[in-house]
Amino acid sequence: MSDTTQPRTSADHGYVLDAQIGFLLRKAYQRNSTIFLDLVPGKLTTTQFSIMHRLAEDGPMSQNLLGRSVAMDGATTKGVVDRLIARELLVTRRDPKDRRRHLVSLTPKGVALINEAVEAAIRVTEETLAPLREREKETLLRLLAKIS
Repeated sequence: MSDTTQPRTSADHGYVLDAQIGFLLRKAYQRNSTIFLDLVPGKLTTTQFSIMHRLAEDGPMSQNLLGRSVAMDGATTKGVVDRLIARELLVTRRDPKDRRRHLVSLTPKGVALINEAVEAAIRVTEETLAPLREREKETLLRLLAKIS
């Protein structure tokens, strides 16, 4: 028996990395993230932007509901919220209807930033999808929504 073993290749098993959904999604996400970091002000990450945008759209809510509304687990949501609080973009206060719960909301500084960031995020989407024709953009977004 040989001391060295050789890995199986695409020719052996038919798995072509460059044609896999996970690989292609990661590359597309990397493209989008790079454009996002270049265009969106305030050094916001995509997750921070999502949290702030949801609060801007829906108003104050519990951290638990906030995380669920943007498809983040509790630990990730807590970390993002804590970092945004430290930057004075978010604040928490007791829920007047349920003293056991805290509500997360935007600060005036957070409102100003998200208002500016949304305009940039619109450009991010346009630039990310720029290589596609209009119908391709619609199809891609429809199919991604279907599998998510």
